[in-house]
Amino acid sequence: MATQGKQITVDILMETVKEYISHPQNLELIEKAIAYATEKHAGQMRKSGEPYINHLLSVAHILATLRVGPSTIAAGLLHDVCEDCGISKEELTKAFDAEIATIVESVTKIGNIKFTDEKEYMAVNHRKIFIAMAKDIRVILVKLVDRLHNMRTLQYQPEEKQRKISAETLDVYAPIAHRLGISEIKNELEDLSFYYLHREQYYEVARLVEVRKAERDNQVNRMIQEISEMLSEHNITHRIFGRSKHLYSIYKKMTTKQKRFDEILDLLAIRIICEEEVNCYEILGYIHAKYRPIPGRLKDYIAMPKMNMYQSLHTTIVADEGNIFEVQIRTENMDSIAERGIAAHWHYKEGGKYSQEKEQREIENKLSWFKDFSALTGDVNDDAQEYMEVLQKDIFEANVYVMSPKGRVIDLPNGSTPIDFAYRIHTEVGHATIGAIVNGVLVPINTKLKTGDVVMIRTTKQPSGPSEDWLKFVKTSHARNKIKGFLQKKELEDRQDFIKKGQSMFIEELKKRNLDEKEIVGSKRLESVFKEFNVKNEDDFYYAISVKSLTLHAIMEKLTDTRKSLLDTINLSKLFNKPPQKKTISKSGIRIAGVETMMVSLAGCCTPVYGDEIIGYITKGQGVKVHRKDCPNIINETKRLIHVEWDSEFETGKYEVQLFIMANDRNFLLTDLVTIVSQCKAGLNAVNSTVNDDKVTATTTMKIVVEDFDHLKLVIANLRKVNGVIDVDRVTL
Repeated sequence: MATQGKQITVDILMETVKEYISHPQNLELIEKAIAYATEKHAGQMRKSGEPYINHLLSVAHILATLRVGPSTIAAGLLHDVCEDCGISKEELTKAFDAEIATIVESVTKIGNIKFTDEKEYMAVNHRKIFIAMAKDIRVILVKLVDRLHNMRTLQYQPEEKQRKISAETLDVYAPIAHRLGISEIKNELEDLSFYYLHREQYYEVARLVEVRKAERDNQVNRMIQEISEMLSEHNITHRIFGRSKHLYSIYKKMTTKQKRFDEILDLLAIRIICEEEVNCYEILGYIHAKYRPIPGRLKDYIAMPKMNMYQSLHTTIVADEGNIFEVQIRTENMDSIAERGIAAHWHYKEGGKYSQEKEQREIENKLSWFKDFSALTGDVNDDAQEYMEVLQKDIFEANVYVMSPKGRVIDLPNGSTPIDFAYRIHTEVGHATIGAIVNGVLVPINTKLKTGDVVMIRTTKQPSGPSEDWLKFVKTSHARNKIKGFLQKKELEDRQDFIKKGQSMFIEELKKRNLDEKEIVGSKRLESVFKEFNVKNEDDFYYAISVKSLTLHAIMEKLTDTRKSLLDTINLSKLFNKPPQKKTISKSGIRIAGVETMMVSLAGCCTPVYGDEIIGYITKGQGVKVHRKDCPNIINETKRLIHVEWDSEFETGKYEVQLFIMANDRNFLLTDLVTIVSQCKAGLNAVNSTVNDDKVTATTTMKIVVEDFDHLKLVIANLRKVNGVIDVDRVTL
């Protein structure tokens, strides 16, 4: 890897290239790319004030240290000519070849397109790169190295841009470097991003590391000497050295795992490199015989490599003086792949004919997650932000590794279920899932999977498709999008059936009443009825008839009323001095315009009470369910909602509400809470109280009965005044 701050010249670049490339035509290609880039970028300067060609030489040099092929180095030198010099892909193809031009075009940002915001623009650019990466891995290598050098020189950018670029690097580029196993690049990208995003924390972690550096170095050096002498006595050829953990990984452990600096075990770390795989296990045996291993800390990544091809033995031991060390044991080849990932595995070898298709197939075989990545990328939709969300959550954040019965490893995010697994296998497998067997045992489909689980999906040949309930527990964005897509398509199909049925019912009713269909359908008269019932168009009108949210009787009454003059109605009323008809009071306490016979009930999930802001949801077969407007179960609904309101003439009802009370645990807490409910003249149907795991707080749930929203507010306000109560909330199921 190129040294930071060191100016890379043409001579330095070619010297590094010639360490592994010697064929004249390959060297000529790189020299031609240098000359072309120098000519096209002539006069262009970076923010630092140095010639732009310096950046391109640095990118090419980092690529050369990764031992990539001549075409990839040439693409690294040329990667900005399309964006910054106006060179077309066709022009670049003529000057070099289609292979190089395609890589350069793939890393070039999208231009001349209007986007709603910068987030969408970035998502479209990222998607473009990852789609190209699924076809040719060299695209992402060039992009990662370009980003690495830009991060190394980020001090010349304005502070706002430093933070924006660093956030993007941490969210997108560091995770993909990790997935590709290129830890050298991943670690440096993370530390540089950490510095620009959280500078105070960066310096604090660096200070903590530095404070005890001399002491730790002495401890590590003594342990290295002891282990090295022991291995030499057993005639095992080895290299051994201490390794320092990069600052961002220390910070992550301190924040995400809530660990103190002194608790991070692998700060004292030793790596042992040997020749053969069998030597790794031999060394492990000698170390465990001499030092006490900490139970549960042995990890065999040789037998079970990580998803990015990483292989090593990890063990944590306690030295004689009580210091804790993490020891990693691996071969030279494993060490090379651990540091440089795919770049090490596919080092360029002169003499062999390069096949991009063959390399991509090998990558899919070696990196099991890449096959899923390629499948997700092949299933591209028009929403770039949705695509990036799937990629980040389902691929970048995946850390649970489960297997199919045939041994295929699938990586999933924490909390994933058999349904997530099924959709990762194939969309149709997900749609046809009826059950799951995990480790030979039949389990519920919402079971959370763990690393090492063997999952078999039970399917049906006549699938009815996914259930809406699956959306409540699936973890991956991929599965969620597929389920939503299926349900939306099915709802659209069902809606069309309901519209046809409603139209047929309406026309049949017109015939029964000897009304002329041609005179009414599509007329102004019918449009006035739409307004009366707050219906937007004919389709919504027929749909409402079909699902019985509008009754034919009410519609016909309104149609008949439109024949009369409003003025005549008023005059007749005055003439005969008739008192107004008594308004019908609804049995449920809920009024829906134009509906008298529709089944209406209060939703059990959010338990609305008289006075809450409410909305109706048209169910399939259970009439209208009335929810609070802020109920999370309907907050994202855009269809099947209907306006409802409390009947102002409805006598006070009785409404059951469940309350969640968090309080500091103490004697007589429950007695005081129950007393308050009684004093507020509310009913009490159930109460349950448990002490929490922290042994300090208690959680109490109550089912109380109130008359209306004001009554409920009174109860909650008084409960919050009870000594020790932290919070009182309404429960939404």
